[in-house]
Amino acid sequence: MSTNIGLGRRKAAIARIIITKGTGAIVVNGKDYKEYFSVNHLRTKVEQPLNLLGLANEFDVRVNVKGGGVMGQADAVKLGIARALVDLNPDYKPKLKAEHLMTRDSRVVERKKPGLRKARKRAQFSKR
Repeated sequence: MSTNIGLGRRKAAIARIIITKGTGAIVVNGKDYKEYFSVNHLRTKVEQPLNLLGLANEFDVRVNVKGGGVMGQADAVKLGIARALVDLNPDYKPKLKAEHLMTRDSRVVERKKPGLRKARKRAQFSKR
């Protein structure tokens, strides 16, 4: 039985993915993904690479994800699944790339600077 591994990151979230032939079960941190990601649009994100290729019921996906919030975790899982599928079959890459599923979103929160209220927000300027 072949297993394929993918790694996905988004903000502070890191997801490790293991894909094996199976029935379409997606398990995130020991729970079913529908239980772990309670909001519907996050579930859709996680399913997106598999649904795009029509492989939703052909592979079992085991996910270990930590760090960040649920949004970042869902994006990290999505990227990890896409990478694992390309590891399985490189012919999937053009289709996944066309839907922007192979690109890591590098945006992270900008740090707060000293003397400012937030990263860029300043106290109101008074001329006199």
